[in-house]
Amino acid sequence: MLRKLIAGIGLIMGSQLLWPLPFAATVAFAAELSEIRDRGYLIVAVKDNRPPMGFLDEANQLSGFEIDIARRLAKDLLGDAGAVEFVPTENVDRLNAVIEGQVDVAIAALTITEPRRRIVSFSDPYYLDGTAFITRLSTESLPAIQTIRDLQLSTIAVLNRSSTVAQVSYILPAAQLVGVSSYLEAQALVESGTVDAFAGDASVLTGWTMPGEALADHSILPSIISAEPLAVAVPKGEQYSPLQTAVNEAIQRWYEEGWLQSRSKFWRLPEGVLPSALDNGSTD
Repeated sequence: MLRKLIAGIGLIMGSQLLWPLPFAATVAFAAELSEIRDRGYLIVAVKDNRPPMGFLDEANQLSGFEIDIARRLAKDLLGDAGAVEFVPTENVDRLNAVIEGQVDVAIAALTITEPRRRIVSFSDPYYLDGTAFITRLSTESLPAIQTIRDLQLSTIAVLNRSSTVAQVSYILPAAQLVGVSSYLEAQALVESGTVDAFAGDASVLTGWTMPGEALADHSILPSIISAEPLAVAVPKGEQYSPLQTAVNEAIQRWYEEGWLQSRSKFWRLPEGVLPSALDNGSTD
């Protein structure tokens, strides 16, 4: 089932603009599973600025959906959820950290793409991110937007030169699209009411609506119009197959137990975008 899922979303990934990756593949000296167990703790690249996936909470402690996943993985592999060392990592450095052995794995909002699969291995997806809509507040003169159908004649902000432009144009041909250069610019337009909605990554938009955030009183429509699988990046090579297999088995178990669904709901991520079925096979 997972392979069919990945094949289906291949068309979406294939339509995205490809550019040279900001690193070159080098000889990997990452730890194998046996070495990680001998060491006694797991080293994980994570995000610390992307709520609700990974962020610093009010107590300046790492928190979020992917932080929960990293701790649960440490528990499953080593018997101790606290046996994990977090390495906050910028987007451009996530794969390099895995390739160069700075970390054992990366759980850092990494989407599976073909260029990335050439240099690292990926686990089965633990979450399917995708394009969602965050909408303006309703007023006496403007009714609430509750479904994508309500956006047919609306003004929608989209990131310039992103695949979202074509996706939104296809499903909402009569909508007026407003190009923005960044998520920050889009957030300002939604907050001011200049646009009716913004189309962007569901996981990012969820962070915008967390308590205390600027758009906490706005809403995200339940429908997702694209599929972008997030997965654990592990070093590439036969010697790392036991690690990849162990991660896959853990993700499979979490899904079957309902743990992934529970944590996704806890962090208010849109429902219906967790993998509907997983197998133990590699996605490579």
